[in-house]
Amino acid sequence: MSATIPVSSRVVQALRQSAHPALRRLLVEETETTVVINGRVSSYYLKQLAQEAIMPMRGCRDVVNRVLVERE
Repeated sequence: MSATIPVSSRVVQALRQSAHPALRRLLVEETETTVVINGRVSSYYLKQLAQEAIMPMRGCRDVVNRVLVERE
């Protein structure tokens, strides 16, 4: 079933289910070869968590992590 759901939808769903509110606000773009995550978080730990959360859903696409770390 997951093969019929766009990768970006699965990635967004994974981020929305995160226990970290900052990850729920990240944006996702999808091309034929990449999944790109964009947004801002307050730590490198959250940036890494965002990337790890989407890895199982990315299929054969590369992940481009454009999340910016901005300390509050």
